[in-house]
Amino acid sequence: MQSKVEGNYHAALVAQEESALPEGDVTVAIDYSSINYKDALAITGRGPIVRKFPMVPGIDFAGTVIESINPEYKTGDKVLLTGWGVGEKHWGGLAGKARVSAEWLALLPQGSDARHVMAIGTAGFTAMLCVEAVLNHGVKPEDGPVLVTGASGGVGSCAALILAQLGYQVVASTGRPAEADWLRNDVGVSEVIDRAELSAPGKPLQKERWVAAVDTVGKPYAG
Repeated sequence: MQSKVEGNYHAALVAQEESALPEGDVTVAIDYSSINYKDALAITGRGPIVRKFPMVPGIDFAGTVIESINPEYKTGDKVLLTGWGVGEKHWGGLAGKARVSAEWLALLPQGSDARHVMAIGTAGFTAMLCVEAVLNHGVKPEDGPVLVTGASGGVGSCAALILAQLGYQVVASTGRPAEADWLRNDVGVSEVIDRAELSAPGKPLQKERWVAAVDTVGKPYAG
């Protein structure tokens, strides 16, 4: 449970009655929740993630429906949730149970389980959306290298892994040079560059270096 007293953040394990759960039409017994960067910011108080207190952190979870007053879900359904302000405005997934709106939930895909889904987590889901955007723009592996910034982070490493598995030549930008071997050998990137190369805007009429980019950092980069 996250609280804020006189401007100071406090995080603690707290036992709560089920009656304390916020409003919602589906109650879920949580099996797994990932630890996202936003969760770390919330728990440590290093970022303005939490919008109301007290708050249960955890921006995603997967588990089993134990009670539902919505016809879309029934007891025993395996479900997942990511986003919707959970862990920020509505109690989240770092708990034994959650009560949420049915429209926030999705059934677990066939062939997956709660552990598998949360191993991918919100970071993996976001990375897949990024890769989908690259594909929807018609970028093919033979067109040239694709840049991924923040490549040693959650979204960046997942995006780089997916792109590499699809046959793209991936150039990984990172501020953690110690992760270079991991990025090459385990993630599958073709090249690793220091993020300092991207610290300034590009000059007019520079040569194009990458055919697409998954930019998880938001810094200016030379094209």
